[in-house]
Amino acid sequence: MSMPGEQKISIITCFLNAELYIRETIESVLQQDYRSWELILVDDGSADKSTAIAKEFAATYPNCIIYLEHKNHINKGASASRNMGIQKASGTLIAFLDADDTWHPDLLSNLANLMYQHGAAMVCEASEYWYDWNDSGRKNEIVFIGAEQDRLYRPPQLMLSLYPLNKGAAPCICGMLVRKEIADKYGAFDESFGGMYDDQTFLAKFYLHEEVFISSSCKNRYRQRPGSLVHMSHQKGSYLQERKRFLIWLKDYIKNNNIHFPEVNVLLHRALLPYKFSWQLRHVLPGKIKLALKKFYRSIK
Repeated sequence: MSMPGEQKISIITCFLNAELYIRETIESVLQQDYRSWELILVDDGSADKSTAIAKEFAATYPNCIIYLEHKNHINKGASASRNMGIQKASGTLIAFLDADDTWHPDLLSNLANLMYQHGAAMVCEASEYWYDWNDSGRKNEIVFIGAEQDRLYRPPQLMLSLYPLNKGAAPCICGMLVRKEIADKYGAFDESFGGMYDDQTFLAKFYLHEEVFISSSCKNRYRQRPGSLVHMSHQKGSYLQERKRFLIWLKDYIKNNNIHFPEVNVLLHRALLPYKFSWQLRHVLPGKIKLALKKFYRSIK
């Protein structure tokens, strides 16, 4: 295995109308102490100044920053945009940095060293949930991945411990490093998920097939803001249906790929159960059973 300093890292940043944040994001890449990288900026149909900002950086740093867009500058969603970046990538390792998040200067060097040390297909670290960028009265919170820290996991251990099948906090996309050949092997991101759960389809493939190292380090900032996908999903009341669509996708993926982990099937069945009873819960079941099912449903969200 090559030493980490010899491996080029391709950083994928897809963006849509991110003029308020993208400059800070790109500058955090330029400040990395790991020097063997390329930054691929994928424009997902922006209509604000973020397009001009991205092109400006690509023109200023032509040897390491690349600007891409979909044909006719259309919007295709985060999964298609990340896949476009992966296809263009020339590095052996892939990192993802959304256009409103930032990295500490030593994030890439730290994750690359961990990958070299442990031989994992993916390395993930904790994330700082970043509130005080616009709310000085609210403290930031470091959220550790919801499994024992600083150890290597084999399939399907993380599928059993982490969201969305269990309560452990999932990795944020800005806090992971993956091997490109492995991402290519499993088809990277499922493009039927344009926003919500796009990262979970990607993570599930690694949890079910490959070894993943979980680190207690935290060298990324995950910006919390009202316009984010998760916030908008809850606001529109679409979160539960999007979760259901992911669970059905996961069930089909396991079946279609002949994956045999009975303990995963048990958790998946449990997660789908409230949806099977949704009609009865609203129209048929007596009050006490309704209340019990509601409590059960809340316990697995």
